[in-house]
Amino acid sequence: MKAKEVHKLSEEELDIEVKRLRGRLFELRNQSVTEKIEDTSQFRKIRKDLARLKTEQSGRAAATA
Repeated sequence: MKAKEVHKLSEEELDIEVKRLRGRLFELRNQSVTEKIEDTSQFRKIRKDLARLKTEQSGRAAATA
């Protein structure tokens, strides 16, 4: 997810996307313990997307405060 896409999301969409990515990261961690993961780069991509979303959320919270 690109930064421009993140800026276009509403507050509710940001929350939903954060929850979805956290769930996906949890699933990947479980898979890494129980089975072999073919594409380990997914961890990094998901963490970066999560960071983008969280940064946008904190930026919006600071702007309204």
